[in-house]
Amino acid sequence: MTVAVDPERCMGHGQCFAYGPDVYKPDDEGYCVLTASIITSTLLEQAVAGAQACPEAAITVGEVTNV
Repeated sequence: MTVAVDPERCMGHGQCFAYGPDVYKPDDEGYCVLTASIITSTLLEQAVAGAQACPEAAITVGEVTNV
């Protein structure tokens, strides 16, 4: 699984790192940054919970695709 944060949509509410502390963290200004871009099965629940909690829908979680 992959996870991505749209920095233009993130408003720094902090819900992502409240629900997914091992996947998301705040930067120096309080906006979401990822601790990993590839999500293992052990982190999937946190990745999804953090994405669903984002009031701005700035986070997407999806399948890894080969381009």
